Amino acid sequence: MTDAILAIDQGTTGTTALLLDHSVRVIAHHNVEFPNHYPAPGLVEHDLDDIWQSVAEAVAGAVARAGDVNIRAIGITNQRETSLFWDRETGAPIHRALVWQDRRTADRCAALKAAGHEDRFREKTGLVLDPYFSGTKAAWLLDNVPGARARAEAGELLFGTIDCWLVWKLTGGAAHVTDPSNASRTLLFNLHTLDWDDELLEIIGVPRASLPQIIDNAHDAGATSGVGFLPDGIPVAGIAGDQQSALFGQACFARGAAKSTYGTGAFVLMNTGSTPVASRHRLLTTVGWRIGGEVTYALEGSAFIAGAAVQWLRDGLGIIKDAAEIEALASTVEDSGGVVFVPALAGLGAPHWRPDARGLFTGITGGTTAGHIARAVLEGIALQISDILSAMAADAGHPLTELKVDGGATRNNLLMQYQADILGVDCVRPTVLETTALGAAFLAGLGVGFWKNTDAISDAWAAQRRFSPQMPETQVEKHLAAWAAAVAKA
Repeated sequence: MTDAILAIDQGTTGTTALLLDHSVRVIAHHNVEFPNHYPAPGLVEHDLDDIWQSVAEAVAGAVARAGDVNIRAIGITNQRETSLFWDRETGAPIHRALVWQDRRTADRCAALKAAGHEDRFREKTGLVLDPYFSGTKAAWLLDNVPGARARAEAGELLFGTIDCWLVWKLTGGAAHVTDPSNASRTLLFNLHTLDWDDELLEIIGVPRASLPQIIDNAHDAGATSGVGFLPDGIPVAGIAGDQQSALFGQACFARGAAKSTYGTGAFVLMNTGSTPVASRHRLLTTVGWRIGGEVTYALEGSAFIAGAAVQWLRDGLGIIKDAAEIEALASTVEDSGGVVFVPALAGLGAPHWRPDARGLFTGITGGTTAGHIARAVLEGIALQISDILSAMAADAGHPLTELKVDGGATRNNLLMQYQADILGVDCVRPTVLETTALGAAFLAGLGVGFWKNTDAISDAWAAQRRFSPQMPETQVEKHLAAWAAAVAKA
């Protein structure tokens, strides 16, 4: 029988379960997709029964593939800002979960800005007032579900992000907890006191009685009970929001280490050490993790659209039949032929923060082919990462030396080479691309002593390929200038 750690990676479109042994070998993994719901333009919701069913099927599938394993602990990583309330007694959600992409609270955020609150929120939370984050989602649920606010104030309803809800479900309702990485994405958490902030709770209108306890990322939160697809008594010992989990899974333990995850969107995080760095370039300051009471902070920049742009070429335009085809199509041309694509299909994230921006192609001529379009889409994904990392280096006060990359899109060698060219530093792809799940597994393993310390994790981390810059600097400057002009138009 093999001792293993189970990681549950609960994402926006599916759930992945991964079993990892002591030598950091992936024993088995299984992914199950579930639907998103779009009740109106700008609104995105998840049915919690769908999510729980996907967790059950993913875990059962991974365990079946693994064979004879002894699960020592469970780690959870999750889509961070997706928010819900549920009944403390019955566990029934009061409404579908509001997904991080949901924009229904844009007017509320604008009103908070108009009332002069933005600087206060930025100072305390490290975030900008944007519908992306959980706080205004929580307030919307309380104000729009009949009776919800009174019930929450009476302690009858529990609030949480998906990590919190999953721990509650796995422990049979025994634990209502979250971790600092997820808490720091709510607009309700003070980066300096590392607790919920009463002033911010009052401004947004969320009662403290409904909020979870905040525990360390590597910490025994409780044991499985009555789950059905897992035996009772397995400790849930690691929790982290997906991007912080990927930073941990990439072994970015040193100050200045950075990673970029290419999924539906793209998320860049840089370890800034034990002190929160206030961004001067509209990035986010966030908690990376807290282990043994010691906090590691990070700077973060988010691009809302990355892999989703490739899906749009497939589903919206029909230029490709499968996402994996884009590299071959883009390789039919030597360059984009002067075509630039700005992937603002859902507005622009950091460092621009322009929800009103819209995607565009510029530079199209009669000679433009599908290959040029495909190449421009890949380049647009990489160029927005360049914007984020330029801002990040300026905030951190030192240049980037290398970028660790992960996520499904990193299988695209053309994209990774272009990313290295534009950044002027090596991009390093690990042997295990599921670094989000890996981080959760590492945290859970630390939580139960499966791994002794982060040095053991660093020793086990391995690179699969290193992409070094090849493009002449004069060409890089032309690409960046064309990109800046296109962004200004968007």
